[in-house]
Amino acid sequence: MNLKIKFKNILFLDIETVPEFENWSGLSHDKQELFANKTNYQRKEAITPEDFYERAGIWAEFGKIVCISVGYFVETQFRVTSFYGDDEKKLLVDFKLILEKHFSKPAHVLCAHNGKEFDFPFIARRMILQGVQLPDKLNLFGKKPWEVPHLDTLELWKFGDYKHYTSLKLLTSILGIPSPKDDIDGSEVAKVYYQEKNIKRIVSYCEKDTIAVAQVLLKFNNQELLQEQDIISV
Repeated sequence: MNLKIKFKNILFLDIETVPEFENWSGLSHDKQELFANKTNYQRKEAITPEDFYERAGIWAEFGKIVCISVGYFVETQFRVTSFYGDDEKKLLVDFKLILEKHFSKPAHVLCAHNGKEFDFPFIARRMILQGVQLPDKLNLFGKKPWEVPHLDTLELWKFGDYKHYTSLKLLTSILGIPSPKDDIDGSEVAKVYYQEKNIKRIVSYCEKDTIAVAQVLLKFNNQELLQEQDIISV
């Protein structure tokens, strides 16, 4: 496919999220009821809201972001950097700054795998909850579909088949791209964050996903994949 977009104008990204609190007891009684109602359609009868709370990180109303990794092309280099830690508001502000300083022009776009359904709206919702004014690239109010500055490698792979879902792990496998899932997966992030307290491990995982998204888009465009020496952490 010919995307007709210059790769230097794309900011690739991935986020990692966890439940807002380590344990169910951290929620107020009202919040527990709201979570029970929110998840009622997904839970089987034998699964209580408390048992289901380990999955709370997939909802912006009950989760939080602990890492945003971004990658971008500078000539032949692919530079990767991450915003992470316990202070969610600070990492959101830092991420906003890179958007406003370096990726705010009309030609600039954001790219993630399943970004339109997860990463982009999750970031925007958490910014609102943390009192951070939305940057233009995440403020979609009043924009027509063709004006939305977002690319989604999952959407591109669907080719209009909206019932179809393909994970990043599967896509990298069939495209011959080194798998980013060589350590942990999304279901383990909360445990690594709260129990192991190993944020660096989460950052590494997040950065590998960001690189993988760039590799997928290169493959879609029939371009050569990044080699290890092309990737620089900054």
